Amino acid sequence: MELTFSLRRKEIVELQPMVSEVLVRWPALFCEAEIREEFYRITNNNLMDNFRAALHQHTCRLLRLDQARRRTAFLSEMDQLLNSLDQETSDITALRQTAALKGLPLYLRDSQEKLFRNCFDTDPEEEQMKGLTVGVLTVLEDDDSAAPQSVVNVAVVVEEEIVLQDLPDLPTAFGYLFGLIYALNLKYPKDLRYTFETVQKVFMELGTDLSARSKGVNEKVGEATETGLTTLVEKMNVFKTDLSGLTKVERAGACNSRRLVDKGAPSSMSMAQS
Repeated sequence: MELTFSLRRKEIVELQPMVSEVLVRWPALFCEAEIREEFYRITNNNLMDNFRAALHQHTCRLLRLDQARRRTAFLSEMDQLLNSLDQETSDITALRQTAALKGLPLYLRDSQEKLFRNCFDTDPEEEQMKGLTVGVLTVLEDDDSAAPQSVVNVAVVVEEEIVLQDLPDLPTAFGYLFGLIYALNLKYPKDLRYTFETVQKVFMELGTDLSARSKGVNEKVGEATETGLTTLVEKMNVFKTDLSGLTKVERAGACNSRRLVDKGAPSSMSMAQS
């Protein structure tokens, strides 16, 4: 696949084939390992490691944003999402990350139902994927018992077609979906634009030109990290700034005036917010 990258990329970018055609022409591209490799070839970034690290870093603050939005807006979808989180007693980390991802399009006022869909294993297959341009499909066991419904399959859907399935959880599926968007040179759907922009530029740090909505999320999830890094630099005085001429008051505010931060080496969070 590495030897044919230039040819494949030229075909995908210039001819813009349907995903069904790419599946026939380049079937290996839809394997998990090849999605990771293709993403690295295009961006020089590690897809799943970077995505998981960013999701782990931002989950708590994203959930707080969801909680705040629930108090200020009557969103039934967000209520259901957060109520299910409150009731969970096992595998809480995975569920928190799932809830953070599902809440992101709601917070950004994107169309969550066009990105994340649940269905039953007894539903007709064409109905399960109908209308999903890009999304994650969670197939549940059709069981009438009172017990929580078992997940039968978690799949990635592109152009109403399952291209990757039997994934362990929704965050993993979303990560591979994001990688496939790059590999297939797809445009973000209009009603999911801000969600994917936030993942691209805030989570993955690929680009800095943020829309107002995504910039708002970036400022809220990045504020504590930026403040913490700046304060740490001040306390460590890693650039060996001469503090002898500063009063105690001036020292206390030195990090805010950037006296103790090397202007030539900005933090990654500052770069993301610029």
